[in-house]
Amino acid sequence: MAAAGLLSLFGGARRALTGSAKASDLFRHTTPEVDGDDCAHDCSSCTVKYPRSFKVEQTHPLYGNLKPFSTHVLVATSKSDWLRDVEDERGSVMEAFGKAGKPSNGRLMLSASNMHTPSNRPDYSEPTTVMVLPAFTMVENVTPAGVPSLISDYISRAPTTSDSLEPANTSLPTTIPVSGSNDMRVRPCPHSAVVLLCSHRTRDARCGQSAPLIKKELERHLRALGLDRDLDDERPGGVGVYFVNHVGGHKYSANMLVYRRPDAFGLDAAQRGQLPPGETLTPIAKPEAGVAGEEGEGKVEGADGKEEKGVVGAAQCIWLARVRPEDCENIVKYTILQGKVVKPDKQLRGGFDRGTGLMSW
Repeated sequence: MAAAGLLSLFGGARRALTGSAKASDLFRHTTPEVDGDDCAHDCSSCTVKYPRSFKVEQTHPLYGNLKPFSTHVLVATSKSDWLRDVEDERGSVMEAFGKAGKPSNGRLMLSASNMHTPSNRPDYSEPTTVMVLPAFTMVENVTPAGVPSLISDYISRAPTTSDSLEPANTSLPTTIPVSGSNDMRVRPCPHSAVVLLCSHRTRDARCGQSAPLIKKELERHLRALGLDRDLDDERPGGVGVYFVNHVGGHKYSANMLVYRRPDAFGLDAAQRGQLPPGETLTPIAKPEAGVAGEEGEGKVEGADGKEEKGVVGAAQCIWLARVRPEDCENIVKYTILQGKVVKPDKQLRGGFDRGTGLMSW
């Protein structure tokens, strides 16, 4: 308990110095009055369970003890476990990021992911794909040699976690030239939300145990809504659930990051607790993010091969920990669909909301 008290004091002092938001202000919290009685109860139909030996730290305060970042890059590797430090994966794009210069617009958080490579093989000699967040864009044909250009020509100009939701004034390229190689190509990510789960067994066995079970349970609930998207399913909208390497805090497994577009499913303002008995909310299917002419995303390619309007990207990243299978139903219903936190005292680590300008690390 002494350690928990020290962490709480440290977190409070850090928030005061950095101007981070209080947990009660950063994201909306569910209440039975507004959101219905379901928000106060775990899933009763969940059959997925952690092993009996699965134990995590339960006393430390979680909120506000994260390392700030401006951009999050996910590298497709077709693997779900990696060396302890992914920058040590020889010949990989992750290694190239570790050796390259830093972006000019703030700290980059790098994650290896189980997103499929174009060949569906974990072969670092072949070009791969990366996802850039919060821009919510995919960059194809990425090689280690192309990483410096990717950083300088795209990531350094893309929206960051501290930028407002107003489209950036500067246009972003749809192609990124690479000397002696094929150009990298940029396209919108088709998902309305992305969920990241740490599966890095080499760092901590609990992450390797928890991630597949949480993914299975999330997708069970997403499937019932028509929102599940597997690694090769790029239908517009829906939710992509991906594994990533160590994000910190494995003793608080399972760690989950939820990136959401602005009002991703048209339900952010809905009040489930006010619905007539038996009535449910239906997520609104939106057209593919970034299609020319769509309001708010703005991918309109000009004659010079650049976007004439800015990219909006993710409005929120909600970072949770200590997630258990029985939490997944309400995480889907309230966090993914509506941007709310169900168990802030036990599970909220921090994140950002570009709509309000608030963040907490």
